[in-house]
Amino acid sequence: MNKDQVSGIGIGILIGAALGLAVGFLYAPKSGEETRQLVKEKALDIKEKAAAVVSKIKLPVKSREETQDD
Repeated sequence: MNKDQVSGIGIGILIGAALGLAVGFLYAPKSGEETRQLVKEKALDIKEKAAAVVSKIKLPVKSREETQDD
């Protein structure tokens, strides 16, 4: 599996999770203000998790590229 495939899978998972959360929030029985605050918190959480996933993917790919260059 090359790095483009891994990146595509990771991005697809993140987009799917974000869309699932958004739909869930829209159907949740809460006020608009509560829903907006919850969406904001979850978006920040997803952003942090996405950054962690990207850094985990980059390290093995980068080290693999360095060993292939040598």
